[in-house]
Amino acid sequence: MGVQKRFRQGQILKVLTGQPVASQDELRRQLGHLGVRVTQATLSRDLRELRLVKTSSGYRPLASATADEASPLPTLARALKDFLLDLRPAQNMLILKTPPSGAQPLAAAVDAEHWKEVAGTLAGDDTVLLICSSRTACSAVQKRVEEMLR
Repeated sequence: MGVQKRFRQGQILKVLTGQPVASQDELRRQLGHLGVRVTQATLSRDLRELRLVKTSSGYRPLASATADEASPLPTLARALKDFLLDLRPAQNMLILKTPPSGAQPLAAAVDAEHWKEVAGTLAGDDTVLLICSSRTACSAVQKRVEEMLR
């Protein structure tokens, strides 16, 4: 990792530990005040590499954003309970609807499970597209997700 990148990521962590930051644009502006110029694409990549997700209280590490000390639920089960609003099958895909900014942490939690039936995920702001290897696999994943919500 280059010195510039390490420095920039350190400044990101410094800003985020000092105060809640509501958006990437706000974070980019605060970094600019520190003399760190960064594009939105680079900032997005840095946030992903640092495993930071946007929550209602600002950006936080993925583990602390989805962990709940009172409940020993696995990360995906917790993320489903926290973020999933609706689940719709579409052939060999599942569409997972979330509140705004909920898609990224949910997709990351699905990816972390490494399910063999899931070929990949695509996350927007409030929608996760979960692509399965077949319709049968999609049905199995849907049942597994629904069981986690019980």
